[in-house]
Amino acid sequence: MTRISLAAFFLVVSIIRCVAQTTPPLATTGTYQNPVISGDFADPSIIRVGDTYYAVGTSSEWGPAFPIYTSKDLVNWAYVGPVFTKLPAWTMGSFWAPELVYRKGTFYVYYTARRKSDGHSYIGVATTQDLRKGFTDHGVLIEWTAEAIDAFVIEDEGHLYITWKAYGLDKGKDIEILGAELSADGLRVIGKAFSLLKADRDGWEAGGAEGQAIVKHGRYFYMTYSGNTCCGAQCNYQVGLARAEKLQGPWEKFSGNPVLVSSVAWKCPGHGTVVTTPNNRYFYLHHAYNGTDFTFTGRQGVLSELVWNDNTQWPAFRYGTTTPAQAESPAGVSQKRNLNLSVNFAKDKTPVPWVWDVSQPKPGFTVQQGQLQLANTASSVAGSFLGLVVKKGTYTFSAEVNPVVNLQQSVCVYGDANNAIGFGIQKDSLQLWQVKDGVRTVLKTQSLPGNQSSLKLLIHSKLGQFYTFGWQLKGGPPILLSDAPLNGSFLPRWDRAPRVGISVSGQPKAISHVQSISMDIEEDSH
Repeated sequence: MTRISLAAFFLVVSIIRCVAQTTPPLATTGTYQNPVISGDFADPSIIRVGDTYYAVGTSSEWGPAFPIYTSKDLVNWAYVGPVFTKLPAWTMGSFWAPELVYRKGTFYVYYTARRKSDGHSYIGVATTQDLRKGFTDHGVLIEWTAEAIDAFVIEDEGHLYITWKAYGLDKGKDIEILGAELSADGLRVIGKAFSLLKADRDGWEAGGAEGQAIVKHGRYFYMTYSGNTCCGAQCNYQVGLARAEKLQGPWEKFSGNPVLVSSVAWKCPGHGTVVTTPNNRYFYLHHAYNGTDFTFTGRQGVLSELVWNDNTQWPAFRYGTTTPAQAESPAGVSQKRNLNLSVNFAKDKTPVPWVWDVSQPKPGFTVQQGQLQLANTASSVAGSFLGLVVKKGTYTFSAEVNPVVNLQQSVCVYGDANNAIGFGIQKDSLQLWQVKDGVRTVLKTQSLPGNQSSLKLLIHSKLGQFYTFGWQLKGGPPILLSDAPLNGSFLPRWDRAPRVGISVSGQPKAISHVQSISMDIEEDSH
């Protein structure tokens, strides 16, 4: 047990392990740095309504389903809320690839989810007149063989069409992007399915074609689509282009594909949609893995500009074939990014953007008597978890708690119900624990002198993978539990990334007493 100053605490944990990568500074007003939407925000769909942009992204196995953001300038985004505060009755998880549409005063979201009855992923639809009040679900829209995912909707000559990825799980069939006409209200498929594009078995899209988005420019429809493996440490995602004079085809693939590929700064780019600005510039909001934090913070929302070549009549990405680390701001405004969070539950009334595991009972939590009260209702060995999206891999998360006799309150990095890491207190005993493959193991214990009225628990993450822990008694210095970091690379991170937050376990229905939380981001991961 080592007593050190607060400054020394952060110094020790920040030099445990380092992978250096230099990010260019924000040079002048009128530029932005990627990501524009930090943290796990895959498969983004973007629209513009008047002078306001809206974007929605994948939430995977996290609730509430499908986070929505808004912006006036494409580079400064604010969280609005989720599409669904209560999960649609037919769903059980895999909340992927939402497609946001605005039409005649109504917002639509065409989304992928896994169906409870058979575990298959299909496309549903929901509507609202007010994004801040959530969506009304209308159930399954497209059920197609073993899987239908990645919806994209476009209007052509007064008719509404939906496109989707098919045959990804059908043996002996090539992956294909299909389309069909929708009813005028957008809630039913009324047309026969037709083919837009097939994935080539050879070359850059051998792993499949998906994440299509279509825009009309001149006499052509242009499609951005993504190919190969989207997710995980072995990803090789890339973006291609295709065009057609009619939506039903024939579609011509660009001979220069792929047009957007990995770089040191941003890996495995793809699956986004295109939006036009009021001055007719074209921007592709898509996802990519940060080159430093990689899969440990998930696929983040990044922005790349498309420009048009009148000679070839094909678009190209303005900054070349990789996602720009820094670029000219669409509206000429500077980017203002503050990823830190500090909440004192006795004083602050701003809602916290909590997330939770959709495979577990929704955690019961409230703020009362100046405390976050989280009830222990989970059946898993990782306990009931309430977390935050990790915006950057190197950070310190802390929680000030009042110890409870019959409840262990922990700061926790949570992958799923069977894989988590936590550092908690119960009465006068501290415990570092790990859940791996469903088995809970106590790694270290530490007794505290006397009954403490409150203390602060700290977890420091380096690159989203290496974790160190400490605590701080009221009025005392931070105390580091151990100099050696705990490797969290076993936490699941294929189509999602771990979250950090509060976990409670012990007596059923016992309630936490959390006074405050804070998330402090280290901007430079080196």
